[in-house]
Amino acid sequence: QEAAEYYRGHQVPQRMEEALNTLFPLRPADLYGELANYFSKFSKAPVICKLVGRKVLDGVGQPTLEVEIHCTVKNYEKRICSTVMSFHSQTPENALPETTEADEKERNDSVNTAVEWVNESLNTILRDLKPTDQCEVDKMLSEYFTKQVEENKKIQKQEEAEATLALTSCTPSATALLGKKKAAKPGKKVAVAERTIPPAEPVESVLCGSLAIGGTSLAVAKAGATISRIPLYLHIALLKHDQDSPKEMTLPLPMVTLLSCEKISPAKLKLAKEVMLIPPVQLSLKQGTERVLDIQKEMMRLLEPPGKAQPGPQLADSKKGKAHNAGKKALPQALKRMSHLGCLITECDNLEQLLLLMQTACDNIGLELGTDMYLAINCAAQELMDYVKGKYEILTGVFKSPDEMVDMYVELINKFPFIIALIDPLRKEDRQQWNNICCALGSKCYLIAEDAATYISKLKIDQNINIPMCSGVVLKYINQTKVSDLIELTGLLEGQRHITILGSPDGESSDDSLVDLAVGLGARFIKLGGLSRGERVTKYNRLLAIEEELAKNRTLREANLEFIAFAEEAQPEKQLSDVLPPPKQESLPPQLSQPALQVRSL
Repeated sequence: QEAAEYYRGHQVPQRMEEALNTLFPLRPADLYGELANYFSKFSKAPVICKLVGRKVLDGVGQPTLEVEIHCTVKNYEKRICSTVMSFHSQTPENALPETTEADEKERNDSVNTAVEWVNESLNTILRDLKPTDQCEVDKMLSEYFTKQVEENKKIQKQEEAEATLALTSCTPSATALLGKKKAAKPGKKVAVAERTIPPAEPVESVLCGSLAIGGTSLAVAKAGATISRIPLYLHIALLKHDQDSPKEMTLPLPMVTLLSCEKISPAKLKLAKEVMLIPPVQLSLKQGTERVLDIQKEMMRLLEPPGKAQPGPQLADSKKGKAHNAGKKALPQALKRMSHLGCLITECDNLEQLLLLMQTACDNIGLELGTDMYLAINCAAQELMDYVKGKYEILTGVFKSPDEMVDMYVELINKFPFIIALIDPLRKEDRQQWNNICCALGSKCYLIAEDAATYISKLKIDQNINIPMCSGVVLKYINQTKVSDLIELTGLLEGQRHITILGSPDGESSDDSLVDLAVGLGARFIKLGGLSRGERVTKYNRLLAIEEELAKNRTLREANLEFIAFAEEAQPEKQLSDVLPPPKQESLPPQLSQPALQVRSL
């Protein structure tokens, strides 16, 4: 009698009869499997039962964090998914060995703390939450992170108080000596530099262990997609559009890194950290990737040592080829290694030589830059500043002031119009020069802030943060950034007519979730590095798979149908003016204050 009441209370007899009546006409081959499917609709929604954090290695052998999600599904614990975070280091390539060692120690400590947070505190906090409830999960993560920040501030204040107490107990002679050093420190060069350029802003402090917040948020998003039996990119799109499924989706254009001129190489050129290829939107992603690979093969042939070079498409006759190249200047040589960015490392005397080399490679295979392929340059100008001279060292021994940099870029774009994007052409502190370069080049190319947009993840917390005028920003999923934050920030940028680029950090992992994030968020570009190294190629393969899936489902939208002209992108009045206090500006030139007269399309 108790059993009958129990089952009747859960409507088991009624649903059993419905199942049998429904399935009998169908006579499925796997009857019990179909019965299981039928009754699974009435089971409880899966909930998180355990989080597992572990220390793993990224693509360059450095430690990073993996977060694994386990859920209770139909009364059983089941591993749903895992994600590996990409670690973002703020140490430049040309840093001193001491700085690099300190950064490695800090990284180890941060990963160890993150593993501890995931396995202990977050494991308890998120238990019994639904993985499909991203907003609630991110809210809990945010509250926990805020609590950790407050505790860290208290510890720092206590340490500062102890240090001050120890300092006051110093001997008078030592204090006097410190005073003499302070008085003698300023020199003429330093004084001039401080007056000519804005000082570097302090590096954004990253709380030790913050990797756990971003890793857990992304892992829960993947678990939500798995539970809902939909791809992660569609799950992200549904979260962004309040569960309203988009009828069509646009793939981001890839910025594929082809060459890198490292700052620490003996070559003269320091300005081009990355030279990237952008396929035209008329091509499918698959066609664009194949075209990039063709250019890469030709570039490798051109960079081979003279004795090993193979005849190219236009140099089939070796004798003619030798005669043709007899009086030419030697081409730059590729080093016998690949960059961690997945591209060739080369040495050039100047930027023009590098660009002419790119033109030669394209010409040799019958492609024209500016029509069949476009270029973008990651200048990484923040790594070039000599604070003693107050100038950027663009070549070994060649220095330029911020104003001279603007003039140089204007001349460069006018001479090589196939360059359609400059990333970090200036430091974020040179805001006036950012304004000037946007006014001068805003209608001709994208001016993107990557390092200059480091603080963009703090917009929700502090609305007084100022970023320089730009066409768009590179967002990176790092540290305490949560999926909900990224959705909110991309919506904010779209509302202000900025383009969004999702970029992979330097220390990349084999996790391909970044691609799904870019597609789901509707990013205009995606910056993944080169077409080499497994951790980079994995993401390109994922992008190709998504293109194939969207095309099969007939939900792939043509990107060129919604392409916006450069001039519309660079309007200063479309800045984050509703959120940030805009910098003081002079009267705007006609091409920025009026509707665009010149429309250029990729």
